[in-house]
Amino acid sequence: MAPSKNFLQRLTGGDRRSIGQSDDVAALVRKRPSLFRELVRGMRSEDPLIRMRSADAAEKVSRAQPELLGPHKGELLRLLDSADEQELRWHLAQMVPRLELTKRERLLAASTLRKYLRDSSFGSDRSVRPTSSIVSTFALQALAELAEKEQSLRLDVIRLLRESLKTGTAAMKARSRKILKQMEKRRGRELAEKPIPRDSHRASAATNTSE
Repeated sequence: MAPSKNFLQRLTGGDRRSIGQSDDVAALVRKRPSLFRELVRGMRSEDPLIRMRSADAAEKVSRAQPELLGPHKGELLRLLDSADEQELRWHLAQMVPRLELTKRERLLAASTLRKYLRDSSFGSDRSVRPTSSIVSTFALQALAELAEKEQSLRLDVIRLLRESLKTGTAAMKARSRKILKQMEKRRGRELAEKPIPRDSHRASAATNTSE
């Protein structure tokens, strides 16, 4: 059966406070991965409910099947850059780090995520809160995940996390604290696994002898 408009129509109805049938749609896509492209298409729908619920379902499916994101990398990066609705932003922030990105793509994605942190407004819909702790929290998480693979981002991400500990919401502070602990733990493991240069052994031996 070919995908049709009816597939995305399952995501209509209700209001922005409800995810509608997105869980059911996600379950269907897990069984029929070829339908994933319809969720990506839905993120460009004229219906804001279809946009947000398509993103919700796509994020849920891609947790266990991140490979489904790959064929749509270009479109997802364009959506990350152009999205102004908070629901789209926080789901895209979760999905983009799951992509196989080039250095340039990681840096561009990081730039957009920093913009999410700076923004004080998400779209012109007055029913949406002017700021979103959820978007900021997931933007911080996404930046940390990008920094794992892009060393040039690490210092700036650490700075943002520390700044969030001082000025962020309760959710942002909790997430920043957790991420920083994880980064410190990984850094300690990296140092422990790093080979000790031979010169260091000689220097240590010389020090012991002189004592």
